[in-house]
Amino acid sequence: MELTIVVQNLGHGGLFDGDGNPQDRWPLLAERINTAAERVDLVLLTETTDWHRYGNKQLARAMRDLDLDAAPLGPSRSGYNTGLLYRREVLGRWCRHNADFGTEALHGLALTSFEVPGLPAPLTFLPVHFTPFAAEDALIEANYAATRGYKYGPYAVLAGDVNYPPASPDSPLPTFSEMRPYNIGARTLLTPGGLAPGTDLQPDRRVTNKLVHNGYIDVAWHLFEQTKDESLLAPTGSDDRIDQAWVSTPLANAISGYRVLDTPLGASDHHGFVFRLDTDAIETTDVWTYR
Repeated sequence: MELTIVVQNLGHGGLFDGDGNPQDRWPLLAERINTAAERVDLVLLTETTDWHRYGNKQLARAMRDLDLDAAPLGPSRSGYNTGLLYRREVLGRWCRHNADFGTEALHGLALTSFEVPGLPAPLTFLPVHFTPFAAEDALIEANYAATRGYKYGPYAVLAGDVNYPPASPDSPLPTFSEMRPYNIGARTLLTPGGLAPGTDLQPDRRVTNKLVHNGYIDVAWHLFEQTKDESLLAPTGSDDRIDQAWVSTPLANAISGYRVLDTPLGASDHHGFVFRLDTDAIETTDVWTYR
């Protein structure tokens, strides 16, 4: 079974600008998601701000406009919740939705698992949105997310706004000139004695390397290593590829078809992306349970 997965940071729910003024960008976001592929099976969202208000009104609107069902919105200390929508006709009903320890991360963590034909354990999806304020805090959140992704077995997809540079040291350097001072403070390495802003900056890759440390693989980078197609490494934010998808090792050979979603313009301050996952190609020889 081939699944098509879209990942998108909505930007303040797609309902407001950064100063809290009403700005309904949802129609543009819905167009971006609906035109990402002939059939979209899963959508992993970050910044579903206020989607729960007025009886989950915006969540219901998204379900209707995308013709998808929804898992419960994730918990959040910040109000920038995560969300997941899925095509029940393809995946069936979810078998587990787990937000335990979710508020240990600033923007929250909640996983949703599905029983997929041919897999001996559930396939888990976990939208992630790591704190942008400090790599040291995001490093801890990344370990929580990596661990929670394995709650129901070895088949996991983590995807969303990671907020930090990709793990590989061979990744393109961020566009440092586009970074605000607080981005430099959070996303670049602190060197002994300090640095004058803009000089000899080096990306801080610790957060994403923690995912590697836990056995996850960067979807775009994995496909780039096979194809050398540099479009796979295009930035998703103003200065770097901070929105990423990571799959557990057994899923590596199952991924394909990654591309950035950047139209229509004005939908969000983040580009989205889409990729495919062939569940028949998932490695099933080493099955273990969480303990």
